[in-house]
Amino acid sequence: MDSNLFWTRSLRASRWGKDVVHILAAAINAVDPTEAVHRHLQRSDDQLIISGIETQKHVINLADFNHIYLVAVGKASVPMAAALVSILGDKLTRGIILTKDGHTNNTRDYPASVKVYAAAHPVPDERGVRATQQITALLAQAGNDDLVLLLVSGGGSALLTAPTEGITLHDLQQLTEVLLGSGATINELNTLRKHIDLVKGGGLARAAYPARLIALILSDVVGDPIDVIASGPTTPDPTTFPQCQQIIEKYGIAARIPQRISALLTAGIAGKIIETPKPGDMLFNRVSNLVIGNNLLAAEAAY
Repeated sequence: MDSNLFWTRSLRASRWGKDVVHILAAAINAVDPTEAVHRHLQRSDDQLIISGIETQKHVINLADFNHIYLVAVGKASVPMAAALVSILGDKLTRGIILTKDGHTNNTRDYPASVKVYAAAHPVPDERGVRATQQITALLAQAGNDDLVLLLVSGGGSALLTAPTEGITLHDLQQLTEVLLGSGATINELNTLRKHIDLVKGGGLARAAYPARLIALILSDVVGDPIDVIASGPTTPDPTTFPQCQQIIEKYGIAARIPQRISALLTAGIAGKIIETPKPGDMLFNRVSNLVIGNNLLAAEAAY
């Protein structure tokens, strides 16, 4: 090959490679968990100014609250929580972080009041159940004059697990594996999760009520449907028990669904079990859900 041609091609490849690096760096920075929290939360003395991507700013007076609790759930919960801890400082009363195995690096700098737990993903395990029990116990302490800041990122649905009465962890594991293997969408998987789990589909908001609850969400779902991200722990649930049954029938997996889950869904369809919290429920008057990062931001930054 002519040497000039070789070096010309090499130079082009080098420039192209640099462009790719810059594009990737811009996309990653746009949704970096730590940067996302710092971008959307600013503190000035006792004023905490919080905003979402497409929502108006919320101005919170930290002095109005007796206690401030932090709960972070998801694969990005450690860096998100680190940013929030640095912002809140000594205003933070207690905190719990629940993340995926292998994502607990750089947690030594947290104050003793913040506990970090790891659990399995995408199939839930007993550690996730135990950590969720710790989270609901913490929220049970929160009263009308307390503030709960919830950080949510991808993987939160599997990690945050509290099987409803009569359902075992093994039932949940089997259901998750069957649905994942059948080709069900994340929306469909979460529809069933919401109806057999106490903290999904608005359940965590119910556990925190009557405290003021602000959820900061790093979305990994196209379109940012907050009732789908992490199975919508702090949002009204528009799905129903009959829809759960329709999903099972759609994929022809009725024979592979744990019997206890089938019985629960049947009872729910018959109205014998209370539905998940729906739009208009008063408990959501104390809740704000703010998306602070998503796939679109990454795409726009890359462009």
